[in-house]
Amino acid sequence: MHADILDEAAEREQQLIAVALANRPAPSMVYTGECHYCEEKISKGHFCSGECRTDHERMVWAEKQRRLM
Repeated sequence: MHADILDEAAEREQQLIAVALANRPAPSMVYTGECHYCEEKISKGHFCSGECRTDHERMVWAEKQRRLM
């Protein structure tokens, strides 16, 4: 038992965060040295520009929608 309900709530919140982090899917993107959308050479990150990131996100979303039908 906790002396304060706020302490108990904070501990439960930390438990929920730990469980969520333990059960999250592994990242699917790894650094390859190329933009994941247009394959241009990059020195860091996954995309060469914000436009490529947006285009990639739209492509992934569209693929997921096709699988649902």
